[in-house]
Amino acid sequence: LVGFIAEYKLPKMWFSDSRIASLERYDNHDRTRPGDFGFIYKGIPVSGQVKSLQSNSVRRTDTGYVGTFQCDASDKRKVKLPNGRTVETTCLVVGGFDLVAVNLFEFGQQWRFAFAKNSDLPRSRSQKYTAAQQQYLLATSVKVTWPLEAPFRDEPFTLLDEIVQGRRRRKET
Repeated sequence: LVGFIAEYKLPKMWFSDSRIASLERYDNHDRTRPGDFGFIYKGIPVSGQVKSLQSNSVRRTDTGYVGTFQCDASDKRKVKLPNGRTVETTCLVVGGFDLVAVNLFEFGQQWRFAFAKNSDLPRSRSQKYTAAQQQYLLATSVKVTWPLEAPFRDEPFTLLDEIVQGRRRRKET
């Protein structure tokens, strides 16, 4: 239930900003659109995923909190890797979406989010995949702390600026 509420809270807290245009929530069953939502930022389309902490993983520490979130698809499917090969997996693909927003409500019962670029998330180390496949697959379980540690940020706009700069550089080459 907290995950559904997070999908409602995220746009209210962060994406109703005037820098965000054309915010759209994607249909969960539409496999042609990566991510849960998309929008335009500085003229560039951006896609994102909303994830929530696994409540049973949350622990209080001397300095704050630590927990994990599942960074995977709900079902096994064939995905095309950036090298053109396909693999059947529940892993999400590196570059399959741009930004992850992790709901941290379980860290002190406050509504806040941790943001990271897809490209900065850890890769799968599962032995089910070859080393060549692992480099294109995200880890299915990712640790996050409060206070936040890299690659996570407490606001999305610095990361969105980096995403836009990267896309513009690629277009120029």
